[in-house]
Amino acid sequence: MGFVLDGLDTESYDRQYGDRVLLSRIVNYFAPHKGTMILVAVMIALNSIAGTGGPIIISRAIDLIAENPTRTVLYYMVAGVFLLGASAWGFNFIRQLFSARILGDVVLKLREDVYESTINHELSFYSEHSTGKIVSRVTSDTQDFSQVVSLSLNLMSQIVLVILLSIWLFSINPMLTLVMWSMSPVAVAIALGFRKIARNVTRNARRVTAKINSQIQESISGITIAKSFRQEDEMYSRFSHINKQSFRVGLKRGFTMGTIFPVMGLSSGLGIAVLIYAGALASRSGTMSSGEWFLFMQGVGFFWWPMMGIASFWSQFQDGLAAAERVFALIDMEPEVRQIDSKTMKNVKGAIEFDRVQFGYKEDVLVLPELTLSIKPAETVALVGHTGAGKTSIARLVSRFYEYQEGELLIDGMDIREIELAWYRKHLGIVPQEPFLFSDTVMENIRFGLPGATDEMVCQAAENISGGDWLADLPEGLETQVGERGSNLSQGQRQLVALARVLLKSPAIFILDEATASVDPFTEAQIQDGLETIMSQRTAIVIAHRLSTIKNADRILVMRDGRIIEEGSHDQLISEDGHYAELYNTYYRHQSLEFIEAKRWQQELDDVATDFVVGS
Repeated sequence: MGFVLDGLDTESYDRQYGDRVLLSRIVNYFAPHKGTMILVAVMIALNSIAGTGGPIIISRAIDLIAENPTRTVLYYMVAGVFLLGASAWGFNFIRQLFSARILGDVVLKLREDVYESTINHELSFYSEHSTGKIVSRVTSDTQDFSQVVSLSLNLMSQIVLVILLSIWLFSINPMLTLVMWSMSPVAVAIALGFRKIARNVTRNARRVTAKINSQIQESISGITIAKSFRQEDEMYSRFSHINKQSFRVGLKRGFTMGTIFPVMGLSSGLGIAVLIYAGALASRSGTMSSGEWFLFMQGVGFFWWPMMGIASFWSQFQDGLAAAERVFALIDMEPEVRQIDSKTMKNVKGAIEFDRVQFGYKEDVLVLPELTLSIKPAETVALVGHTGAGKTSIARLVSRFYEYQEGELLIDGMDIREIELAWYRKHLGIVPQEPFLFSDTVMENIRFGLPGATDEMVCQAAENISGGDWLADLPEGLETQVGERGSNLSQGQRQLVALARVLLKSPAIFILDEATASVDPFTEAQIQDGLETIMSQRTAIVIAHRLSTIKNADRILVMRDGRIIEEGSHDQLISEDGHYAELYNTYYRHQSLEFIEAKRWQQELDDVATDFVVGS
């Protein structure tokens, strides 16, 4: 069956917990509900008593009718059975009501814990692990964890029922009760034999579910690319392969879990046959009446089912434990970015210093071999170089998204590892290469930079980006719905929204990874105006793709293989005729002409608009 599990690798943070450890943590989630669980236990006991009372009444009625066949006895029997049945229904209703509340609260708390843990992981975590698989643990596995709760409550009910039935059966015929108990270990041994197998097949079922979720998430996210290259069939083929794998894993799990009760049913059937034979002999010899024989066999029927449930508990329980194991593994994952203190400063001036910093995404491959760099407060530094030169790595380290291996990174003279992260990032503004917008209005997306900001503050930030001219192109202004991931806006408009969001936050340190997507000349000019507004009086690190941004920088750092090979102003570096001059001649010269042309057209349009207003 090796082919069934092909490709179902574990995640790097996965771990295996012993049953005792898992149960201990699960109990902690139940602890706040002790009072409710006591009530549930009482209802379980009363329900069990009411459930076992019916056969007792019927048994006694059989003996009484045999001695004195009157309608009165029959009426009492019917009334007694009805009242016990109604009581059992009432007790069970209360039990189910409060059990559902416990179930909901426990799953709610677990999902909150795993979600909080997930969003607090550093960026490297999301770079390494599939989004779909993470979502599967937060949603599917936490929901499947509820089976642990349900089985635990059912186990309580079954234990109470077995105890009551054992006492009752022992009072009818001690010898037959001992014979019945002597066969119980067989059922327990069979159930425990399935325990390890059940955990393995269930764990693999969880993994293949996460793999399917990941494939679906990736397919939907990349549907535009798939359609543009007409690769829908290829996407379907990949999904079909994983789906068939899920079918095979599910079939194996279903066969394993479905075999437990038939095997146990076979053993219980043999046990009941032995008890019927022994009971018949006792009834024939006169040591027990026919009613007692009926009562005992009724009791055996009631006894054996909860006994099978208790015996098979650990095998069924593995489904919930496997889900809990995956959830706890995500919660317990050790973060790579670790703060050694939680200091704050009165304010952030924006001085940044790399002192012989070594960094690599993998331990054996250094992206920044030994970086030494000082950035002054309110200085704009542009990073240029070929792909893989280390530009983005510098920005990620300043953002504290990744952990560096050696050296020191100082912010205003303080080790960045000693600064309280939430506080530090309030003073940090980032515009990534692909600005992300939430499915909401433009106003709410800008407000995301400073939750609690008033509408007036949001409007002011938007109008300070290129004079607010870009707002006129939005159908409903700031109330325009941006769509999923900003699909209703152009690439340039998304960038302008992202810039307004950062401006509203008013950070001391600004990091910009300029988008490579081409925009029209007018939007180019608007974006540049917005950048000039944001970078004014702030420390700015710009991973530059536009010549206009580079030329306006206070200092340009030219990088190759994680090292700074040239630095200076645009004119200085051009005059040195080195690597920067080569990059300029290859990539940037045509942008200069486009930008100048865009500015000229923008000025002409402004002149036309001015003449029109004056003429009116």
